[in-house]
Amino acid sequence: MESRPNILVIMADQFRAMALGASGTDPVLTPNLDRLAEEGVLVDHAVSNYPVCSPHRAMFLTSALPTNNGVTHNINSVTAEQGVGLRDGIPTWATVLRDRGYRTGYIGKWHLEPPTDDDETHGEGRREDGKVWDAYSPTSRRFGFDFWHAYGAADSHLSPHYWVGDAAREERLDVDAWSAEHEIDVAIDVVRESPKHDAPFALMVSLNPPHQPFDAVPDRYRHAYDHLSAAELLPRDNVAHGTPVATEAADIARDYFSAATGVDDQIGRLLDALDAQELAENTVVIFTSDHGMQLGSHGMLFKNVPYEESMRIPCVVRQPGRIPPGRSTEMVTSLDFAPTILGLAGEADAVPATMHGRDRSAALRGLEDVSADPAASYHRFPSATEPESIRGIRTRDAKLIASLRPNGTVEIRAFDLHEDPFELASDTRCEWVPALAERLLTRMVDEGDTWGGADQLKRLFA
Repeated sequence: MESRPNILVIMADQFRAMALGASGTDPVLTPNLDRLAEEGVLVDHAVSNYPVCSPHRAMFLTSALPTNNGVTHNINSVTAEQGVGLRDGIPTWATVLRDRGYRTGYIGKWHLEPPTDDDETHGEGRREDGKVWDAYSPTSRRFGFDFWHAYGAADSHLSPHYWVGDAAREERLDVDAWSAEHEIDVAIDVVRESPKHDAPFALMVSLNPPHQPFDAVPDRYRHAYDHLSAAELLPRDNVAHGTPVATEAADIARDYFSAATGVDDQIGRLLDALDAQELAENTVVIFTSDHGMQLGSHGMLFKNVPYEESMRIPCVVRQPGRIPPGRSTEMVTSLDFAPTILGLAGEADAVPATMHGRDRSAALRGLEDVSADPAASYHRFPSATEPESIRGIRTRDAKLIASLRPNGTVEIRAFDLHEDPFELASDTRCEWVPALAERLLTRMVDEGDTWGGADQLKRLFA
């Protein structure tokens, strides 16, 4: 009987698909990830259903919709008062694998625990925005991960802290190192210890860089892109060079790309450790992100918008001898990762009924054809700073976005991703738009989504 594979998930925060050298348009050097892509399958249509940290991570772990998993917004001390937080008892791919005998572990950024009053004292503290973001996760709320070397949501990349094992809230570990390097050190230790155990491991390494603060990058990586002009740094057609936003984006990009190269360097060390322990062939390695960022595209800097720069994420899956190398046009969404991870682990029969996404493992292994016409939903719930409530749907070739304004009106945007990959010209008159609107409406009904603009969307295309 073939041994069960180890599962190694590496998530780099805010690492957009365009920054992966193997497939991107950004001038970023990522030789180790490029090698991983050459040896594995590179997914062309990996999509974040809700391209901001906490909502994606909740869907990634649970394959449950935001209204079902409880995470409808980024988690911090303000939204926690509204009940935002990963719901107790909800199954994750980690709980399933642990129940099936895997040794599970989590390293790095978590950002799924609502802060308490004590977290301001014992975590990162209160930020300039007036919010407490960082939070301690009690051992009862680690959702299937036994080994724990993690924190909530802190952005001190060069002086990180962690709660390790069953340490109490006031017993955090402070580290004088770049967070990505330290976290990879911990992951390497797990890999090196693996041969001593009979059970396979399922480990998630959640790196915060290249997330802001962008200049918090070790000197050995910084300034690698200083020689490039703004146009060379950001060559996408939807960046309006010469504008203040584009100028700021170019300044950010130099450090953002440096951090991405540094992340690549650290991931290379982890891949080398797998090789040294002769574990590569029996380890499924998944590299991905929670969302991208705009970097000047469409006049924006950050994320949580329905454009490709934010929605598309890198996704590389490797297991030599079991996953044929190449590129796949399969679609893998935030909701699909959990059942797909279970499928890759050989535990497809254990996917809980609470998981809404689909297992794409057979297509990634080349055992089935890719899906005929998959689609990713887009979600954004309103907040005090972003009052629009948005739903959307993205196929391989097209995208429809419906925004419910605070005044009660609905705005529609439609993009042909094949003819207009930079989403420069919305055209709701395209012949395929009514069918895509109907598909979005049907999906909302199937998902029990009571989005307030549904009736208006229906009337627009009746």
